[in-house]
Amino acid sequence: MRATVGDHLHTHGVASTRGEREAEIIEVRGANDGPPYLVRFADGEERVIYPGPETVVRPREPGD
Repeated sequence: MRATVGDHLHTHGVASTRGEREAEIIEVRGANDGPPYLVRFADGEERVIYPGPETVVRPREPGD
């Protein structure tokens, strides 16, 4: 997985939508644009994340 600052991580619930969350990447801490990522959720919480297999990157769009 590779991402850049401004991209969004979206985690999918494995068995339901309860586990779904989206966060903006505010810092890439791994080599070659890889994890871990420092992310910020909509509620302002910041956390270092090592994305799992149920996580996808949504690239930043112009104007984001």
